[in-house]
Amino acid sequence: MKLYGYWRSSAAYRVRIALNLKQLEAELISVHLVKDGGQQHAADYAKLNPQELVPTLVTDDASGDEFVLTQSMAIIDYLDERYPQSSLLPDNLELKAQVRAMAYTIACDVHPLNNLKVLQYLANTLNVADDPKSQWYHHWIHQGFTAIERQLQQHAGQYCFGDVVTLADVVLVPQIYNAKRFNVDLSSYPLIEQVWQHCNQLEAFKLALPENQADAVIS
Repeated sequence: MKLYGYWRSSAAYRVRIALNLKQLEAELISVHLVKDGGQQHAADYAKLNPQELVPTLVTDDASGDEFVLTQSMAIIDYLDERYPQSSLLPDNLELKAQVRAMAYTIACDVHPLNNLKVLQYLANTLNVADDPKSQWYHHWIHQGFTAIERQLQQHAGQYCFGDVVTLADVVLVPQIYNAKRFNVDLSSYPLIEQVWQHCNQLEAFKLALPENQADAVIS
């Protein structure tokens, strides 16, 4: 099993957490999103992932044939169904739907507005200066986190849904990491901060941290 990703990619970060929670081994292959104009745009990689994004999972299917899958949420769903140990979703149908809804709030509504290609477009194509670009980033984080904090008031224990790690935690934690990296004031979100603290006590989350990746460059 191979996972193409980048240490700072929150989407790849999600998949690393899921792999660790399920105790699955994968070769982590770095695709540097900035170097050489972005290695995700190289022809060989574009054959694997036509969107020219990370992550990409390459594994064998049940017949032993190579299977390539893109999109972090699809990859996590696939891993959860193929390797049901340490399931990331509860058994109860309604609770399962609520977990997915919280995860999708981040994955579909918050993260896409703040990922690298959007920030690069704002800066390089629209010539948006650093201060308004930062305001853009903070605005969408606050909008999403305000909604998540309200949901956590109904559901949270140590983690997003009670005291068992779910898909919601797997998706939320990388977004919190990014928010902290971009100096978003999270003081209004005590439950989100609580989830962050509890998750990062677990080895699966610690090992997945961006700074703990082989391709990490801390400056």
